Amino acid sequence: MSVFKEFRDFIARGNVVDLAVGVIIGGAFGKIVTSVVTDVVMPPIGLVLGGVDFSALKIVLKPADAATKTAEVAIAYGLFLNTVIQFLVVAAVIFLIVKAINSLHRKAEAEAEVVAEAPPPGPTPSEALLTEIRDLLAARSPGA
Repeated sequence: MSVFKEFRDFIARGNVVDLAVGVIIGGAFGKIVTSVVTDVVMPPIGLVLGGVDFSALKIVLKPADAATKTAEVAIAYGLFLNTVIQFLVVAAVIFLIVKAINSLHRKAEAEAEVVAEAPPPGPTPSEALLTEIRDLLAARSPGA
C-alpha cells in the first residue's frame, strides 16, 4: 500500500475531520471569549476597582531607554489576569455545554428504558380467536 493511499485513508476517517472542525471552531470561539473578557467583563471590573485597566498593569524591571533604543522589560501581570479570566469564562461555558449534553443523554436513556420495560402488547382479538379455534381443533382430533 502506498504512503499516499494510507495518508488519504487516514484523512478520510471521520475522526480526523471532526477534530479539524473542532479546532477551527475552537479558534473562532477563543476570539469571541477574548472579546467578551476584554470588552465586556474587564471594563466594569476595572471601574469597580477605581478605573484600573488590567491590561496596563505591570511591574517594570527596566524602563525603556530612547537613547540606546532599549525596550522596556516588564512583568505584565495585568495581561496574565485577563488570560486567567478568559480561561474561567471558557471553562464555565464548556461546563454548561457538557452538562446540557449529559442531561439530554440521560433523558434519552431514561426514555429508552421506559420503552424497553413496557410489557409486550397482548394478542389482538383476531389472534385470540384463532388461538382458541386451534386449541379446540387440537382437542377434537383423534390422536389427542
